[in-house]
Amino acid sequence: MAGHSQKIDSICFHLYTDSLKKGTYNYINVDGKLSNGAWEPLTAKEIQFTSSACMFSNNELIIPADCKEEKITVKAVLKTNPALAIEKTIWIKKKPDPDILPTKEEILNGKPRKNKRK
Repeated sequence: MAGHSQKIDSICFHLYTDSLKKGTYNYINVDGKLSNGAWEPLTAKEIQFTSSACMFSNNELIIPADCKEEKITVKAVLKTNPALAIEKTIWIKKKPDPDILPTKEEILNGKPRKNKRK
């Protein structure tokens, strides 16, 4: 967290992805812009996280595999200055990640790998 001499002027989401994944912990990255212009990552020690669905554990939004939501709105509030609050709606990924490794059948049968991305 910023040293006592630096005040946080604003906060911003800097997400690592454009969608959330079911059945996993999704890290929600919030950075604070300091009065000297530098950016610093913030944690649940400095930020109060809430969401329209699912639960947070520190900076991680936990989305169960059976989640029925299509999107989740995440809110981050700076604990030392609740006037600094941001919200973002993030869609939940619908398609599974493509397989990177060939299946057992493809290896045993010598079938070429088909591109499953469409």
